[in-house]
Amino acid sequence: MTLRKILKPVSQSIAFASLAFFLACPGGSNRPTEINSASSPATPATTEAPKSDFEADRAFDYVKKQVEFGPRPPGSPELEKTRAWIVDQLRSFGLNVTTDEFQVTTPVGEKKMANIIAELPGPSTDIIVIGSHYDTKFFKDIKFVGANDAGSSTGTLMEIARVLAAKKPNKLTYRFVFFDGEEAFCREWDDCKNPNPADPKEKLPDNTYGSRRYVSQLIAKQEKSRVKAMILMDMMGSKDLSLGRADLGSRGLQDIVWQTGKQLGYKQYIDSIEGVGDDDHSPFLKAGIDALDIIQLSTYPYWHTRDDTLDKISAKSLKVVGDTIIASLPKIEEWVQSRQ
Repeated sequence: MTLRKILKPVSQSIAFASLAFFLACPGGSNRPTEINSASSPATPATTEAPKSDFEADRAFDYVKKQVEFGPRPPGSPELEKTRAWIVDQLRSFGLNVTTDEFQVTTPVGEKKMANIIAELPGPSTDIIVIGSHYDTKFFKDIKFVGANDAGSSTGTLMEIARVLAAKKPNKLTYRFVFFDGEEAFCREWDDCKNPNPADPKEKLPDNTYGSRRYVSQLIAKQEKSRVKAMILMDMMGSKDLSLGRADLGSRGLQDIVWQTGKQLGYKQYIDSIEGVGDDDHSPFLKAGIDALDIIQLSTYPYWHTRDDTLDKISAKSLKVVGDTIIASLPKIEEWVQSRQ
């Protein structure tokens, strides 16, 4: 994660229909200081009574496997191996899986990236997107394996996809989208910009490459109107999990997810504001699609340090978020249908 501009809380999603504006990036940053810390033992198991069929240990193993690939910045052989493994797993769940490869200009040259899209069709062609980025930030000076950023959300998304593919409870169509290129190549989120052939005066951001590509493809294929909600996960696997509401997001969706988490007995959902700003949900909001971000940024001290390692991850935390999303989806479907 490479955010972020600290924005004022918003009570409604931002709706911008203009594709040109969608391609632009809000600027600024306000980030925690990088801290090095001694490691503590990993916690791959939980004794919590199951709230759904989400298997915490299985999700933890998905995180572990990603970490074993090593640093996974966009365009790297390690990310290519990670992508092939994710695709194989998703197909083994019985999902329809495609990849969208694309070439982008970055501050470090041309890069090939690829989003992964797994679809679970429902009786309705209306879509709910559940997403995570699966790349790690590029660092020249440290070995950054990104166990929490974004191994935790990727592993959780894989397990959510497995559970839902087995149960097929959905009335709407679910898309599980793994975004490439969320992280900036430059040190900070807004340090660099990229040329914009469509509008030379409006530079493109050095971040959210995959989510911007995905939304642009929705628009190009005239599918945007089908996407009714987007749920993003990012950095939500910490042992000391605390989930405030991200300052940029759709209040209605946030209400459903946070209330559901509390109803399940998960005290990790709190009503404070998490200063995040832009993330992979931002392109959806700018395109007029309701979206939210489930993220712990300000109180995770290992963000973008060499110490974002597997021992900081708790299987229980993965289950807290996995259970909550699975339990929230029927309510989100009702919310979507009530607004049509």
